[in-house]
Amino acid sequence: MELAFAETGQASRLSHVFTAEPGFPFPSQTYKTSAMQRRLSEIAGVVGARVIGDERLEVAGVASIASAKGSDLVFVEDEKHLASALESKAAAVVAGIFAENVESLKPLLIAANPRLAFARAAKLLHKHGRPAAGIHPAAVVHASADLGEGVAVDARAIVHEDAVVGGRTWIGAGCVIGKAATIGDDCAIHPNVTIYPGTRVGNRVIVHAGAVLGSDGFGYVRDPATGRHKKFPQIGELVIEDDVEIGANTTIDRGALETTRIGRGTKIDNLVHIGHNCRIGENVIIAAQAGFSGSIVIENNVVIGGQVGMGEHAYIGEGVMLGGQAGVLPKKILRGKGVAFWGTPAKPLREYLKSLAALAKLARKD
Repeated sequence: MELAFAETGQASRLSHVFTAEPGFPFPSQTYKTSAMQRRLSEIAGVVGARVIGDERLEVAGVASIASAKGSDLVFVEDEKHLASALESKAAAVVAGIFAENVESLKPLLIAANPRLAFARAAKLLHKHGRPAAGIHPAAVVHASADLGEGVAVDARAIVHEDAVVGGRTWIGAGCVIGKAATIGDDCAIHPNVTIYPGTRVGNRVIVHAGAVLGSDGFGYVRDPATGRHKKFPQIGELVIEDDVEIGANTTIDRGALETTRIGRGTKIDNLVHIGHNCRIGENVIIAAQAGFSGSIVIENNVVIGGQVGMGEHAYIGEGVMLGGQAGVLPKKILRGKGVAFWGTPAKPLREYLKSLAALAKLARKD
């Protein structure tokens, strides 16, 4: 097949197209989740729990207490929900230390952090099948692109010249991987993701459908003589470090002259925008519809709620928590590990609640 696209006004053909071997199973048809039966003793060893009861019992999946079946594992974080879990159809229950002396017909997996133990058990029980390695006949891969062992490229995906895709990475249908972009090993790039030229993506990164990585930042200079806005150069980089997850339809801009960087282990929800030159630390959590102007620094282990807005050059210190719809003014500095900030302009939660109480008191006087 051929793909024509414009270069200096003329149509050109990509120099090479890979095709799948006859009978090649398309990755989009093989990327499925399968449940596996595991003994409780095996699960306990993986998740760091202690079994009380029949450790030879096998479970096949995880579920909520309300939807559990006889082969499922459920969890409870506090004692008030333990009775419901024990009365459910579940085969076994992951619970905290509070349950270690409870008499139960169901086996219990006692863990210091039952939610974390449950999450690890879910990963063990529900394995994601890897896409079959190969290039779909309707995909286009440039001859100069470097694809690692076990890479899968779905239909209508385009991998441009000098791009590098690491081993066992999946490129979903309709994705565009730009010139000289690099993607690490064991990544999942879901359908219709666009990765701009030169963007660097680490290992074990998950990018959900429709995300755009490395687009131009929103930078303009006003010409006072004409009143027109002239585009400021957007020629920096975007670097996504290892173990990052990026939600659907999220957009992250490349740097203007520097680098936009997303730190290792950070998790970004759907519909988030991160502007140019931002530096996001490690293990940061960013909920949906948050928006960040340019040149913002967010240190490690910050938690940011939904619809938070942040002005340019703001600085958020390590471990800060920003509540939903909080607003951070430009150049504002927020510090305090474990301190929750709320409102606009964002302030410590206690101060914010005092402000609301004062306003309510004034309203009653009126």
